[in-house]
Amino acid sequence: MTRRKYIISRATLLLGSLGLALMAGESYARQGGESGSPVPFSVVSVHFEQNAADDDVEVVFEAGGGREGLAKLTVVSPDGRTVVDFTAPNVSALAMRQFRFESPEPKEINSLKSAYPEGVYIFDGTTASGGKLHGKDTLNHQLPVRASFLQPEAEAAGVATRNLKITWAPARNLSAYIIYIEQTENRAINITAKLPGAATTFDVPDGFLLPGTEYKLRIGTVAEQGNTSFVETTFFTTRRE
Repeated sequence: MTRRKYIISRATLLLGSLGLALMAGESYARQGGESGSPVPFSVVSVHFEQNAADDDVEVVFEAGGGREGLAKLTVVSPDGRTVVDFTAPNVSALAMRQFRFESPEPKEINSLKSAYPEGVYIFDGTTASGGKLHGKDTLNHQLPVRASFLQPEAEAAGVATRNLKITWAPARNLSAYIIYIEQTENRAINITAKLPGAATTFDVPDGFLLPGTEYKLRIGTVAEQGNTSFVETTFFTTRRE
């Protein structure tokens, strides 16, 4: 039986809304191309992302260009510097639909804060047909509290392969949790789930976990402004079903 990647979300309505936003963005982009006036991106985001296991922090930029794709994207920081500058060399073949840029992860967070100050970041884009897109998002440097593993415990052994419920201690002022589980020896076998900020459990689908296998578990806490802190551990499943 072939095992495939699982992707799970309890935000079906939100995803549907995002799809409508993408289509609307594409329509607006075409209008912008006709009128010359910039219209909103379907998605723009700038946030800090922390991996607590390595104590690394990076800044992440995201922008959605719709089905037509972007031939050019720039992002300008609050102090007037251009921090992202992308141009497709051949728009007929290489216009990009979705962008995610990640900075290096310096060990000293103050250098990252200096390079990417708090404030409003301005996004401007040009579609393959010449339509103009414009957007902005605000970056702050406050990272959310980290999650605490309850079940399974960090580096637990003999974890059941069926009816496994991932649980963690609740935290305040979060917009969401991100749960990620992958098989250590085969990273293509994984689950990603985004849950509401009030959630404290996640039921692993029966049939995903194999006996006698090591898995990596990551839990991300997502603040209202989008900054994210990840904690991670491994666990071993029982050798018997």
